[in-house]
Amino acid sequence: MNTFKKTTLALAATLPLFFASMSSQASMDPGLEKELISICKAAASNNVMKLKDKLASAQLSEYNVTLNLSCNNTDLISFAEQHNANKVANKLRNRIGQVSITDVASLSTMNVSFIE
Repeated sequence: MNTFKKTTLALAATLPLFFASMSSQASMDPGLEKELISICKAAASNNVMKLKDKLASAQLSEYNVTLNLSCNNTDLISFAEQHNANKVANKLRNRIGQVSITDVASLSTMNVSFIE
């Protein structure tokens, strides 16, 4: 297995733990918060490439961000739909596949709130 795949697998395995540990803290790192807000804004833009670029620069996967990030107390897919970003919402929905409500409810999410 090459280094890139090992790094990707390690990140995929630890990202949920990262989100879970961050959600229990009262405040988050300003740099991380700025990065997550830019992901929320990219999701609202209905520009799939912009979202992919933001995720790549943050080294996060669509799957983990979709399940673990909420923007203004709204899950990422619903947030995109509220902004008529249907291309992005459909892309994210396809990325997570068949996830049941109980699967999502058991996850600890990280919320970022901002003025749009």
